[in-house]
Amino acid sequence: MRWEGRRTSGNVEDRRGMSRGMVIGGGGGLATLVIVAIAMLTGVDPRQILQSAPSAEVGQQQGGAPPADDPQAQFVSVILADTEDTWNQVLPQHGRQYEEPKLVLFSDSVASACGNASAAVGPFYCSRDSTVYLDMTFFNDLEQRFGAPGDFAQAYVIAHEIGHHVQNLLGVAEQIQNAQEQSRSQEEANQYSVQMELQADCLAGV
Repeated sequence: MRWEGRRTSGNVEDRRGMSRGMVIGGGGGLATLVIVAIAMLTGVDPRQILQSAPSAEVGQQQGGAPPADDPQAQFVSVILADTEDTWNQVLPQHGRQYEEPKLVLFSDSVASACGNASAAVGPFYCSRDSTVYLDMTFFNDLEQRFGAPGDFAQAYVIAHEIGHHVQNLLGVAEQIQNAQEQSRSQEEANQYSVQMELQADCLAGV
């Protein structure tokens, strides 16, 4: 896809290389579903990706704009700008204003309003601070270790997480959370999680 020279977003914050606190580890369910979806699109065995779950430390500080000479960070900023342009046009047509989220680039680990997270969680959206968190080594692993290169897969990840932001703005995330709390079994609760991820996929394609 052609992205050079297009508008970049002013909502990207670069926290890569910041100081870190306590060590944590573990994976995340939402990121797992994103990984599986990408694997299906690219023909990669998702088990190869899901088996990678390194421990990491927690970033604590605020960052600035990503450097202009970092092509991958600029790509992320262009994709985020595309989502802003799209949703700023789509939501008002349905009587809603779009509130642009932030996107934080981090390395190894990060502290968010939803808690501490390592790179093993994968890209994620935090509704408490309306922010997408992304360690771009996730992209490198897809390309170099798992044979899933390409701008499309990377753009899909970002658009998917923005889909969760739209769900939050529309109250869908709260509705699903309430339904999960009233579920009669863990299996039923998990089905709601899957439905939420599938809807985020659909929103990514808007």
